[in-house]
Amino acid sequence: MIFLKTDEEIELMREANRLVGMTLGEMAKHIKPGVTPAQLDKIAKEFIQGHGARPSFLGYKGAPGAVDFPGAICASVNEQVVHGFPTDYVLKDGDIISVDCGTEKNGFCGDSAYTFCVGEVAEDVKALLRATKEALYKGIEKAVDGNRIGDISDAVQTYCEKRGYSVVRELVGHGIGRKMHEAPEVPNYGRRGTGPLLKKGMCIAIEPMINMGSKNVVFESDGWTIRTRDRKPSAHFEHTVAIRQGKADILSTFEFVEAVLGNNAI
Repeated sequence: MIFLKTDEEIELMREANRLVGMTLGEMAKHIKPGVTPAQLDKIAKEFIQGHGARPSFLGYKGAPGAVDFPGAICASVNEQVVHGFPTDYVLKDGDIISVDCGTEKNGFCGDSAYTFCVGEVAEDVKALLRATKEALYKGIEKAVDGNRIGDISDAVQTYCEKRGYSVVRELVGHGIGRKMHEAPEVPNYGRRGTGPLLKKGMCIAIEPMINMGSKNVVFESDGWTIRTRDRKPSAHFEHTVAIRQGKADILSTFEFVEAVLGNNAI
């Protein structure tokens, strides 16, 4: 079932999503060679809780047999696509790290992700990050009342594949509201004019997961981490948006990240 949100509920969601953006901005201050994802996770957890919210990823139930998710953030490094554990791996110059963050505040969820450069990153990897972020906004342009999910999917896929990148099939964006994951699913590949109809009041998380090499991925034995089969880099950017007439309303924000990174922002 797809739940439509009232304007009042969307404003509560904006508050939860703004906190996600603030948290990503706080982590941006610390992402550099020598830092570990576990340290970033501690910063995120304390920051979210300090603002009266709950880290919605922490303890999230996974597939049968998998542990509950152990962190406040998903920290996916280099060839890890998504759902990486915040480990004691020491980030080094040239790495990239996707930080996916979620909050629950006032009964509603926020969800956003940004892929950061660690120190000096190769130009071809930066190009992948730029294309993935740009594809996110191409998808958002189609997230309006009267369109269909497939219009978003096609926009993301077309933009990335024209640039020689591949789109992960096994993982998708999603509806969001009182729960982190609601209907409908939002694939990053598909055909225009297909899929569920977008209606004013729907809230969805659009999140391109784009690989430099093959689209094929591997699910690691921890039950969570997903990486590229060919171990080439993968990028991930995500916004939560509310469907409106004419133009999508982006509830999450990269403004805090970009304020920290300045001219170094992707």
